[in-house]
Amino acid sequence: MSTLVIVPGWRNSGPGHWQTLWEAQIPGAVRVQQDDWITPSRKAWVASITRTVLEQSGPVVIAAHSLGCIATAHLPEEAARRISSALLVAPADPERRGILADFAPVPYQPLPYPSLVVASSDDPFCPVRTAGAYARAWGSAFLRLQHAGHINIDSGHGHWPLGLALIRTQLEQATAPALAA
Repeated sequence: MSTLVIVPGWRNSGPGHWQTLWEAQIPGAVRVQQDDWITPSRKAWVASITRTVLEQSGPVVIAAHSLGCIATAHLPEEAARRISSALLVAPADPERRGILADFAPVPYQPLPYPSLVVASSDDPFCPVRTAGAYARAWGSAFLRLQHAGHINIDSGHGHWPLGLALIRTQLEQATAPALAA
């Protein structure tokens, strides 16, 4: 069975955020913990995500938000090989925000697993054209939402049923090959 690994962004995802709700809803979901959510370090964040992915007994499906998307794109090959797919929601633009500059430059090469980037036409933290450029570079499918803000609780995306349906589909697809074997 695949494990859902939740990768929050800068400042974590608090109560009511879709990542927090999914962690409680989806059996076996695991949340990446960071030592410092306020002053992020790429080296430390990537190490925490890598450790969490490698601790799982089987394949992993990633649900990342904001800076978590960018940190996931920086993962070393040993961790990336364990990922069966990823939902990358509202990626951050670390080149536009000084505190996130350690995560720049953003990797612009294909990810070694299927992925879907979901971005909003009016995300205040990353222009949709930048998110689209990430998707093209990463080889990801791209879903553009209209007027969805940063796709977080502040923009009305607490429960976010569309995202839950997308991640459930990825989890089912990741499990299907194991069932057929």
